[in-house]
Amino acid sequence: MTDQKATRLERETTDGGAEVATLTLANPPLNLFDRAMLDALIEDFAELSANPPRALLLRAEGKLVSGGVDVHVFDGLSVDQGAELWRTLFAQIIHPVEALPCPVVFAAHGLTLTAAFEIALACDIILAAPKAKFGLVETVVGLTPSMGGPQRLAERAGSGRAREFVMTGDLYDAATMAEWGVVNAVHDDVDTAARALTHRLAQGPTMAHAATKKIIEAWRSGGVAHADSVTPAVSGALFDTADLQGAVRSFLEVGPGKATYTGR
Repeated sequence: MTDQKATRLERETTDGGAEVATLTLANPPLNLFDRAMLDALIEDFAELSANPPRALLLRAEGKLVSGGVDVHVFDGLSVDQGAELWRTLFAQIIHPVEALPCPVVFAAHGLTLTAAFEIALACDIILAAPKAKFGLVETVVGLTPSMGGPQRLAERAGSGRAREFVMTGDLYDAATMAEWGVVNAVHDDVDTAARALTHRLAQGPTMAHAATKKIIEAWRSGGVAHADSVTPAVSGALFDTADLQGAVRSFLEVGPGKATYTGR
């Protein structure tokens, strides 16, 4: 094991002036979720939360996205230590991903197991290469996925599919995941497609995207009635943004699709 960080967080500016961040799992060949990987991700998401970009791409380098969790992480844990591990990973990885006030895209180019897939399920959009495969295989060590995978998979694919996926521990290909509504799209060159989508989203009305996430989060926690109850305030606040005001003027003066956005 070297001192090199297991992840790489980079920021760049699109041609339209929007900041995009790319977070890469950078410990091939397996990109295992060992303590070093988890600590690196916790550090990265703390930085992203403190200074959000206008869009984020999560990806991996190497042949695999991830071979899963290093089982040494679980060895010898007591009941209390196991529960605390999951509380920490929810609080410092999964929930920060979902709370980012910008679109988050996940690109899966190959095998994507356990924690990596659970993080993908916390993202807004998942893109995959045709050869990508997905699995929650925690049953091989007598465990159930505990970083939010089952419930987020159930949200996207239905509870019956989620039970099947987790209980069998089988691997499922990108086409199946797209058919189930888990993967948004399959691309031959998924890295290029994901970067293009991330740049496009970054140049959009960032605060409106954040509002969309808040409304959907309200639906997730309390159903349609709860989402309806928060929508007026969440959406109403957008009328005080420069992006909405400018886009309305642009629409009226030169027609739709000509507005540019600054994220404010």
